[in-house]
Amino acid sequence: MVRNLIFCLALISVVACGSKPRVQIEEGGIQLKPTLQHEVIAKEVVNLLENYSYKKVQASDSLSNIVFDNLLKAVDRGRTYLLQTDLDNFHQYRNIISQDMKGGDLSAAFYIFNVYTQRYLSCIEYALTQVDVDHDFSLDESYTNFREKLPWFANEEELKDQWRKRVKFDLLSLRLASSDQKASEEKNKETLRKRYNNLLSQAKKTNSNDAFQLIMSAYTDAIDPHTTYYNPSFAQAFNEGMSNTLEGIGARLQMENEMVTIKEIIAGGPAFKDKTLKIDDRIIGVAQGDGEFEDIIGWRLDAAVAKIKGPKGTVVRLKILPAGQDIAAQPVIVSLTRDKIVIEEESAKKAVKTVKGEDGKTYRIGVITLPKFYIDFEAYRKRDPNYKSTTRDIRLILDTLNQEKVDAIVLDLRNNGGGSLQEAIELTGLFIDQGPVVQVRNVDNRVEIEKDKDKGAKWTGPFAVIINRFSASASEIFAGAIQDYGRGIVLGSTTYGKGTVQSAVDMSRFISPTNRLLLKAAGGQDTDVPIGAPQFGQINITMGKFYRITGSSTQHKGVSADISFPSQYTAEKFGESSEPAALPWDQIDSAPFQPLADLNAAKKTLKNLHEARMQKSPEYKYLLEDIQEFNKSDSIPQATLHESKLKEERDANKLKNRERVNKVLALHGLPLWKEGEPQPKMDFDFILDESLRVVADFIPMNRPIEMALLKN
Repeated sequence: MVRNLIFCLALISVVACGSKPRVQIEEGGIQLKPTLQHEVIAKEVVNLLENYSYKKVQASDSLSNIVFDNLLKAVDRGRTYLLQTDLDNFHQYRNIISQDMKGGDLSAAFYIFNVYTQRYLSCIEYALTQVDVDHDFSLDESYTNFREKLPWFANEEELKDQWRKRVKFDLLSLRLASSDQKASEEKNKETLRKRYNNLLSQAKKTNSNDAFQLIMSAYTDAIDPHTTYYNPSFAQAFNEGMSNTLEGIGARLQMENEMVTIKEIIAGGPAFKDKTLKIDDRIIGVAQGDGEFEDIIGWRLDAAVAKIKGPKGTVVRLKILPAGQDIAAQPVIVSLTRDKIVIEEESAKKAVKTVKGEDGKTYRIGVITLPKFYIDFEAYRKRDPNYKSTTRDIRLILDTLNQEKVDAIVLDLRNNGGGSLQEAIELTGLFIDQGPVVQVRNVDNRVEIEKDKDKGAKWTGPFAVIINRFSASASEIFAGAIQDYGRGIVLGSTTYGKGTVQSAVDMSRFISPTNRLLLKAAGGQDTDVPIGAPQFGQINITMGKFYRITGSSTQHKGVSADISFPSQYTAEKFGESSEPAALPWDQIDSAPFQPLADLNAAKKTLKNLHEARMQKSPEYKYLLEDIQEFNKSDSIPQATLHESKLKEERDANKLKNRERVNKVLALHGLPLWKEGEPQPKMDFDFILDESLRVVADFIPMNRPIEMALLKN
């Protein structure tokens, strides 16, 4: 045993002293340092990406340049805090950051983060000194909020002047929003003090895990935009998002005045069933089971949440200050048994719309809205018969819509950023018979054809998919397959263009027993890992590219709509093409498949009918005007600090907005928005409405597809 201890201590000494960090980070203030665990993880991540990812990139001067630029953008993209002298100082690390990370040396990156943090704190502290200054709102000055295209500040005087203008702009904005300017002047100042003090408080809670997450993202983004390292907290959040479930008490929490405050209670969760907790109750202490309470006042929200959440079936006790009661009030103790909660707002939903076609007939169309392709992988692996998934949910929805005898179904994939590849394949199978859905080329350059193996289709009637620029990945697989089979029509605008496949890998698989022993002996393990989260985080690593069954990649190109709508979001600014490290487009051989129908003639007819409607549509005209307004200027935005001029601009914008809103309200036969009233809620969706009209035109043309599916 003594021999093992001596060996362990010797190894720790080698790790601690074997290589001197490039930068010696000083003690005191917010001078964050990488932990031993961070250094171990960084080495393993670099090794993984150099040897096992689809795009293998070695640590080098050129890679370091990209990582360096990514890091600067991550800390100060708007060039609001750092000076040119800071950049000159950082330049010595530009060509060595990735090589240092390969050896586990994160000191240069942490040094850059620390300089930024100190600048940030100094700027907010200076802003507080400017709140009570007697600002002259009659001067012709302007304020630029986002300075990405401008030079870095030459000196501290320029930086301070920017923040003087920032405070002046904030005060002026509050002043113009108030009906009684004189009476509310002090109130406006107090609002700003609270705002800036809250920013200070949150910044001072920044820890080394925050810095490490940002630094690792700067590195992985330099490899490709979809390879990402997640620290334990982020990994847990990602996995919950993918499964559309979480385990905990079923409450949404927010930090208010340094206390964790309940802002929503999720229906069906433990807090909902218990009925003790109320909105705006404050959680001031947490205990696990029968353990001792920990005081969480002043904690970061994520740290508090990590204590409150936990595995299904475990008990958490909460010390509660009821809403409206003073901090000196006697707290209430609430004991809850954690459970699995389904996040219903992110699940598939249905609606039935009534639409009149050009043939004069009235049709009932089922609309399924799908925000993402989710699956509870953990429950699926455990063979839970009730596991949550996209395909299972939509299968039930299709049963209901069949019973309701709808004439057609539309799947709305707008803003669906993707998710599970498996779910994209299985969902396609509900609308086609057996056959290939997508092709995947892996790191070994082998191509696998992923197929729907279930015979028959759940829905054989008229079908359409709506897409837009922010439909990505799994959405593109599904829409592309529907289009290639001629199974239905695709409406909207061209998708994002993400044609890569990622695998989520728990980093604990790559932390050797020796490193685990070292971390434990040196006290280097992260003790703030949320209950149930991966101890060493997770890496989502690009392991392949996917291709349509025609052989074409969706990378950069995306999926184009059969019936297209104009969009303000260009590929160069909002798609995969906006990512410098994105993989290129290419093509492989087509998979053997048999289209269900040739829809070219139908698409041509539908397009003509659609365009004829658009020629007469005021809403289409408004859409074009909005796009023109959005794209009219790429110049650096500036706001005047002259009170009367800013008021005049804002009044003109308010009037313009009211006129536009009233035109839309009038089109729908609704009461107009009068001055002094709150703006009416605008629930109109022109793209969906016109898409449904196109589908109504398509219904009589669908018979060949239906016959082909029924025959199989």
